[in-house]
Parts: sequence; C-alpha cells; structure tokens
Amino acid sequence: MNLDDLSARQDGVVSRAQALACGLTEDMLTWRLRSGRWQRIHAGVYATFTGPLPFAARVWAAILRAGRGAVASHRTAAFLDGLCDEPGPVIHVTAPGERHVRGKVDGVRVHYAGRLPLTRHPAKSPPRTRVDDTVLDLVDDAAHPREAEGWVTSACQRRATTPERLADALGQRKKIRWRGMVEAVLADVADRAHSPLELRHLRRVERAHGLPTGCRQRRIAGQRVIWIDVDYERYRLRVELDGRVGHTGEGRFRDRRRDNSATVDGHATLRYGHADVFGDPCGVAAEHVRVLRAYGWTGTPLSCRPGCPVPACGQR
Repeated sequence: MNLDDLSARQDGVVSRAQALACGLTEDMLTWRLRSGRWQRIHAGVYATFTGPLPFAARVWAAILRAGRGAVASHRTAAFLDGLCDEPGPVIHVTAPGERHVRGKVDGVRVHYAGRLPLTRHPAKSPPRTRVDDTVLDLVDDAAHPREAEGWVTSACQRRATTPERLADALGQRKKIRWRGMVEAVLADVADRAHSPLELRHLRRVERAHGLPTGCRQRRIAGQRVIWIDVDYERYRLRVELDGRVGHTGEGRFRDRRRDNSATVDGHATLRYGHADVFGDPCGVAAEHVRVLRAYGWTGTPLSCRPGCPVPACGQR
C-alpha cells in the first residue's frame, strides 16, 4: 500500500515506521514536518494535513502511538459505535497486556488487556473493541453502580446489543466489577426495562410494594404507533416514565396526544420523572395503588420499609 492510500485509510494519520516503510526517507519526513505540510501529534505519529484534528484522526493517532495491536476502547469506542453522545476529553485505547506503552501520551489513557485478540472487532475502522466488550469495559471502569447500570441499559435501549449478547460476553470474563448487579440488570432489561428510570420503577415501585406486574414497552398500533412504558392493561392504567430525552419539543406533543387518546379510551395515565421515581418511590407506588384499586385490583400492597405509606393507602 502506498503512503497516500494508507493515509486515507487512517483518516490522514500515519506513524513514522509506516511512512518509512512506504518509501519516505528520514530527510523527506523531516522536511514535511519543518515545512508545515505535516504536523506531529504524538512521538512518532503525524497528521499528513494542517489545521485542527478531527475526532477520528485523534483516535487513529492514539492507536498508532500505543503500537501494534492497540484499539480504541471504553468511552472512545462507545462514542464511535453510538453508545453515547459525547466522546469525553480523553481518547481511550487498549493495548495488548504483554507489553507497556512507554512515556506519557497527552490526551490519551492507555488500558491493557490480555484478552484483546478476543474482544477486538474484526473489521471496524478505526480499530476498536466489540460493542458488548466495550459496554463491559465501561462497567468495569465505573465508579458507581448507577453509572454501570446506565451503560448496560443505554446500550440495549439504543439497540446496539441485546441482554443475551451481553450475558454471553459477561460469561467470558473471569473478573469484572459489579458482576452481580450487571446480571440482575440484564435480567430486568430482558423484561423490557430499558433505562435506569424504568429499572428503578420496576424494582423500587412495582416489586418493592407488591404491585401487579406491568407490561413494559408495549407497542400499540393504530393511525399512529405508540409505545407505553408500563401498561397495567387489565386495570386500564398506563404509566409513562419521562427522562429528558424524547420529551421536549415535538416529543411533548406526542406525549399529549398519547395521554389524550388513552383518556378517551377509558385509560388512566400516570406520568413520572427521575425526581419522582428516584426521590419518592413510595409516594409513586401509593398513587399507583389508589388508581389500581379504583379500576378493580384486589391484591395486597406491601410495605417496603417502616413508615411506608403504601399499605395504608391500599386499605379499603
């Protein structure tokens, strides 16, 4: 491969070793740098153009600086594969575990993995870890269980992977932080709880208070296809769990049309946000019980803690 083709393939970035292998001499390389036609990014890694570095070029530069076998990973790979909307300030790469990258690399965090040949995607460019392994790398690196939970649910919500694929990848790892929690999250995500907000509702509102099991992410076809976050169909109660994404602008009008349509059809709709479900799950459950009772539920609600208001509100 000639230098122009290699540069195009790597978003305008080449290493010193690659440039020399393609026929450049040391003098030619030095002239291109001193003349400003090329620019140095890291030690032995160059951009074959002037001006600001696009994100993909920065990723290639980090991979080439880390050396043979290195790939983009963690949040960088997540951004490349659409698992998150912001790449963060640092480029993350993973290098084979048997060697060490010498020196500090500005703006780059280097991880090491002995299983890298198994977790590397076989075809994507820039080279990166497979989606399922990217998610698990981020889980293992998470400082808080809610952060780990968020990576798992976001990946499934964006349909980048499935609970089954993540469970398979998890089974291949001997050591990973938050394993028990991730296994529980995957089981709940398989039951269609697709966000931390929905997981919190399932666990701390519905299960903790002995409420009937709702149908999650129910698709209703008609003139407009609508999705119900939690549908207690037998009792004609629908619960909408609204994070910020998708519920502003046009999303608010879709919510209004959906709620109005439900009311016309004889359904009650309860709508909650993060502050409600995370801040007062017992209060949310108490409202559920009142509506469920009004629509014929005869079950016995449970107290999740001393002082929980739910049993009292469920008394007839």
